[in-house]
Amino acid sequence: MPSAMTRTRRTTVFAPRLQALLDEHLGKDLVRLEPDTIGIAGAELSDRILSARRATETERPTFKPLHGRSISKAEASSVMRTIGKDVRAALEQPDPLPDTTDLSGPWPITGHRFLSRLVLRDDPYRLRILMSRTLEIDPRLTWTTIVAGAALPRRPAPGPRLTHLANLFAEAGTYHDRRYAMGIYRRAAAPVCFTVSTLVANALWLGAPFADGASNRDILYEAMRLLPPSWNLLRNRSAEYPAIDDRIGHEDDILMLPLLTHRDPALWEAPNEFRPERWEGLDPDNTPGYMPFGHVSERCWGRHMVMPLAELLLDHIRRTGLVVAPGQRTAEVPLVGLLGVKTVHLGHRSKVRHG
Repeated sequence: MPSAMTRTRRTTVFAPRLQALLDEHLGKDLVRLEPDTIGIAGAELSDRILSARRATETERPTFKPLHGRSISKAEASSVMRTIGKDVRAALEQPDPLPDTTDLSGPWPITGHRFLSRLVLRDDPYRLRILMSRTLEIDPRLTWTTIVAGAALPRRPAPGPRLTHLANLFAEAGTYHDRRYAMGIYRRAAAPVCFTVSTLVANALWLGAPFADGASNRDILYEAMRLLPPSWNLLRNRSAEYPAIDDRIGHEDDILMLPLLTHRDPALWEAPNEFRPERWEGLDPDNTPGYMPFGHVSERCWGRHMVMPLAELLLDHIRRTGLVVAPGQRTAEVPLVGLLGVKTVHLGHRSKVRHG
């Protein structure tokens, strides 16, 4: 079949440490990664570990303490509801993604830039700059940008022209509150746009061109199986864990590894193949070992925003005839928190270079 032949000519190059995990530990339920760190990949054991207790604030990926201030679960939930309102407002526009929109170019950065404009609209530059992927290079750069932005005069007035998230900044009274609000802005908005654009890029690299009848949602589920956004989940040492499995010591931290669980040959037929059709009739929320947005006990709050945006982009790409450049043979997957291909070149079918 042509699409399968196209995919087999592509090579996904994992960072050495990721490749070592796949080469050395695939199919194992528990491995010792470091003298004080246990890796968990077995579906049943993962479920027991993650069900034992809820994540602490330092274990939550998005809402760890910010500028020395704790972010309570109630506040985190409120912030996610706020960015959720902005995503819904973007999707409820009469035509959020017109056919004339050109999404060709390098992904995921092209998708990220489009989503930043779609979701954040007319927010002031000092906030929109926090969406820059350049800030991922060095946390100090993010901190410098926030400090400078919070100190600038002429703050925007609260009002309907701003997103709900930007109004949190506009309503902040003191410098420290403005600085905190800018940190929250990046913590809430950037991961949504980063995740969506990366997920779509992963799906295109792993599976395009897709069969005409393939569901966009099933394509995305399968992309998250092979390249799960949350490819590892940290749990710090805790008394509950040695009681679950005596191979875990009282001083051992735990690193859950969906990267391995999602490819476990005991759970998946043809685990390394991209097969969106495997999701026909499967419920991703109740499929053993499948946890791209975390465990059922604590799903990522952002998943309800990620999927509609990703489907919107993927549908547009398929409908407007964009394709992965045939001349691209390899894509790197770096060792970063959000698992994804570094660059996928997307172009119009009539213009891409064949090779």
